[in-house]
Amino acid sequence: MMGGFGGMGFGWLIWLALIVAGVFLVRGGFNSGRLQGGDNQSALDILKQRYAKGEISKDEFDRMKNDLI
Repeated sequence: MMGGFGGMGFGWLIWLALIVAGVFLVRGGFNSGRLQGGDNQSALDILKQRYAKGEISKDEFDRMKNDLI
């Protein structure tokens, strides 16, 4: 009498599904870190980029820079 997941000969399919799900979970954990802050830009770097693009004036840049430091 065969019981459990292997009773119908498809027990390997359950294990394969568990392994694939585990791989996706692990890879998803690493990728979420990269998406949230993988480029490691500081607030000052972002501020400099905004100033360089002309999004903020010199006065705004200086004021925001002083707030950060």
